[in-house]
Amino acid sequence: MDKKIGKKEILLLVIIFVAAVIGYFVFQKLQSTPGGQVKVTVDGAVYGTYDLNPTGGKAQKIEIRGQDGTVTNTLVIEDGKADMISADCPDKLCVNQHAISSNGETIVCLPNKVVVEVEDGEEAQFDTQTK
Repeated sequence: MDKKIGKKEILLLVIIFVAAVIGYFVFQKLQSTPGGQVKVTVDGAVYGTYDLNPTGGKAQKIEIRGQDGTVTNTLVIEDGKADMISADCPDKLCVNQHAISSNGETIVCLPNKVVVEVEDGEEAQFDTQTK
């Protein structure tokens, strides 16, 4: 029971492969939209919002403090990228993540409940009103 692959099957596989490659590149392009600011939240509350391209072009160092007032994480914003350079958590996973600069990218420090997220910098527009 040898079955040979016909021209139609090969053509179908080629079309599926090309569609997958095109989809991948479109997805990558949409994900790589540069952001305008980073929002830092600690335990779900907004800690601060910072411009990814600070005026003067100097690096901006943000010391993120926990509820007890001690510095738990240090974030550096430079050249349009945000990078967690230190943390007092035991695993240091947030420090080992790459610097972020595109919309939707995040750095998360679970032990300290710190989330850094890149946003586009524009105010959200709502479609509906509530009464």
